[in-house]
Amino acid sequence: MSFVAGLIIGIVVGIALIVVFVRSENARSVRRSALLTWLNAHLTKIWPYVDQAASELIKSSVEPILEQYRPAVLSSLSFSKLTLGTVAPQFTGVSIIEDEGEGITMELEMNWDGNPNIVLDIKTRLGVGLPVQNTIRDAVEDSITWPVRKVIPILPGDYNDLELKPVGTLEVKLVQAQGLTNKDIIGKSDPFADLYIRPLRNRMKTSKVINNELNPIWNEHFEFIVEDISTQHLTIKVYDDEGLQASELLGCAQLQLNTLEPGKVKDVWIKLVKDLDLQRDNKDRGKVSMMVHLELLYCPYGMENGFTNPFTSNYTMTSLEKALKSNGDAENGDLAQKKRSVIIRGVFSVTVISAEDLPPTDLMGKADPFVVLTMKKTGMKNSTRVVNENLNPVWNQTFDFVVEDGLHDMLVVEVYDHDTFGKDYMGRCILTLTRVILEGEYKDCFPLDGAKSGKLHLNLKWMAQPIYRDS
Repeated sequence: MSFVAGLIIGIVVGIALIVVFVRSENARSVRRSALLTWLNAHLTKIWPYVDQAASELIKSSVEPILEQYRPAVLSSLSFSKLTLGTVAPQFTGVSIIEDEGEGITMELEMNWDGNPNIVLDIKTRLGVGLPVQNTIRDAVEDSITWPVRKVIPILPGDYNDLELKPVGTLEVKLVQAQGLTNKDIIGKSDPFADLYIRPLRNRMKTSKVINNELNPIWNEHFEFIVEDISTQHLTIKVYDDEGLQASELLGCAQLQLNTLEPGKVKDVWIKLVKDLDLQRDNKDRGKVSMMVHLELLYCPYGMENGFTNPFTSNYTMTSLEKALKSNGDAENGDLAQKKRSVIIRGVFSVTVISAEDLPPTDLMGKADPFVVLTMKKTGMKNSTRVVNENLNPVWNQTFDFVVEDGLHDMLVVEVYDHDTFGKDYMGRCILTLTRVILEGEYKDCFPLDGAKSGKLHLNLKWMAQPIYRDS
């Protein structure tokens, strides 16, 4: 009996608590509804004044941003009319959170089915296309999403430490692209690339144009300022150059900076898509993907693990070079102001160890492979011996190259099938020297580009002899 009585009492108490809670919530709901009604009524009354003030504020704030994004083909880009309309926003929800005596937070939900009237006045140079839509989109996106932290002082004081400041640099080497779409009726596309972290005109980088090529090799280096490693990303857009007319987008991609390990070179192939919203779509649709090859190095300011960014002009100098530099700076006041660029000179040793899973090239399902090594800038070449009838050849041959400018050179490794009447191309891999310059020596496996299968095992070693020049 005592068990049954306890059970009945527990049920009654539980129901009572539920009733009290429901009544309490209903009372809160009534109060919230009254608060929302009051807020919406007053906002509707003052909206004409808010519209006038907000429109002027938006115009004065956004027009300078549009000027930063304005392409060179436009002579001016400004608002001739800007109003938020006659319909005021409506608050649809409110939550009040008490922070245990430390303060109160009020969260508001708002809907706005407005009728704004915005007219953009565009003046262009005669006979040039108008890339306005992308310009406005980039300007609005950047102005809304950056800065990710906005400090609004309430009391007088120094809030400088709260503002976001540059935290490092991102070194990007645009190596190559493969499988680009042909947009030209006669010949092939003439690709170039735009790269940026923030799409400000003075921060965007543009590569050179490679004419009539669907697999361009750029080998160009760019540097970007990083302001927030946790939220920012690198964007790359590859275009087909159309001369005086607007260039046509071939493909684009983004890479989150928080995926980079500070001080470590990341060599990556990224799929190019027509729309960045589609980049997360990894489904295989049976099409040959357009790809871009990048080398990335994130260098935070104040890195204390002994890492030195090889692209900066204070890269390790010998005692003699430091003495010569000091004397030269003292004796040549004007010349000392010249920009100094570092040249990483040294001996580059490449050991071709082996290959695996090479594609067959003859009727017997075999191949007679050999490897050709070429330094891109100087054209210096070396070749391994031929290994007959083998899809998993072992060479273990080492070749030395004297490299005059390691940061801007690259190694092209090509695999061929030896034939009585010549040679058949099997595939290649292109390597920059940044990683081996930083690490001194490393061994890795590299997939063959342009081949159905196949990997190369290489050991790379660098013996540096840095020198400096004025530029």
